Amino acid sequence: MIPVSQPFLPPKDEYDHMIAKLWDSKWLTNNGEFVKELEKELKRYLGLSSLHFVSNGTIALQLAIKALEIKNEIITTPFSFVATTTSILWENCQPVFVDIDPHTLCMDPNRIEDAITSNTTAILATHVYGIPCDVEKIEKIAKKYNLKVIYDAAHAFGVQYKGRSLLSYGDLSTLSFHATKLFHTVEGGAVINNGNCNWDQSIKLLRSFGFENEEYIMAGINGKNSEFHAAMGLCNLRYVDEQIKRRKDLTELYHELLGEHFKRPSIPMDTIYNYSYYPIILKNEDELLKIQYRLKKQKIETRRYFYPSLNRLPYVIRNATCPISEDISQKILCLPLYSQLEMEDVKKITDIMMKKEAVSTI
Repeated sequence: MIPVSQPFLPPKDEYDHMIAKLWDSKWLTNNGEFVKELEKELKRYLGLSSLHFVSNGTIALQLAIKALEIKNEIITTPFSFVATTTSILWENCQPVFVDIDPHTLCMDPNRIEDAITSNTTAILATHVYGIPCDVEKIEKIAKKYNLKVIYDAAHAFGVQYKGRSLLSYGDLSTLSFHATKLFHTVEGGAVINNGNCNWDQSIKLLRSFGFENEEYIMAGINGKNSEFHAAMGLCNLRYVDEQIKRRKDLTELYHELLGEHFKRPSIPMDTIYNYSYYPIILKNEDELLKIQYRLKKQKIETRRYFYPSLNRLPYVIRNATCPISEDISQKILCLPLYSQLEMEDVKKITDIMMKKEAVSTI
């Protein structure tokens, strides 16, 4: 079987060496040595001044909304993983969906102003597949209307835009370190603060029950992560550059073998990409299902990532129409891509896809 993604694992002896230290110290959680070291090393690697390691990417989003004291309406994208929307709902805010750019698949900034009301307090956009949003236009709109900006950067680890980390744009950015991500800690995530230094203290308090020493300061939650997860992160960080290079080679082979038969999202100029996913856009849903079935018969997994368009979730009250997102979500498919994937596997996948009756005609 060829899975659509597969977690990278470091050499077992390297992780065992880290775990042996935990056995000796008995300090397993509560901001121990490895958590502090991981935060330091991630800031160094990513070129950031602030990063808070948390239990997962969804908690990271919720902490970001809470730390900025965002209320009421948040303008967001319908084309993202469901956690982007549900984090807004869990914080008792209202998602207001803005359709996407048909090329990058990120939120279309030219539609944002029409969605702003007197109740709008923030913009929560996603760097889809690690592709940068139009951060300049979003920043300009946010300043004009005094809105906070959060970027769901779950896919954007290591991505740079115009010479700086993509995570450094906006007020806060969030990461996911789930096992399927380019960089992972098995489960985990992070909140990146690019603004007010007071937000650092708020994030630290909010992720740890809202107390410091013996003083209870605010209503927090348990968003901490353990020393075991941090140890995995420290081991994996040593191999990130190798993984990106390998994913780049696999991506270029996909490009070569698939040619122009299948459309792909556009990556803006001045972007240093991380090759997190390999999405293709098909002619329609029927063609997608045909190719997906053809690959599945050969034990090759794919994923309809993202489907459905989030504005169509049954528990969202205001189901705004987003025709581009709704259309794209029905015909986009992610092919297998991970560092352990073999070149021969890519050739097998593309051979199956390129059979005459499976070829796209867009």
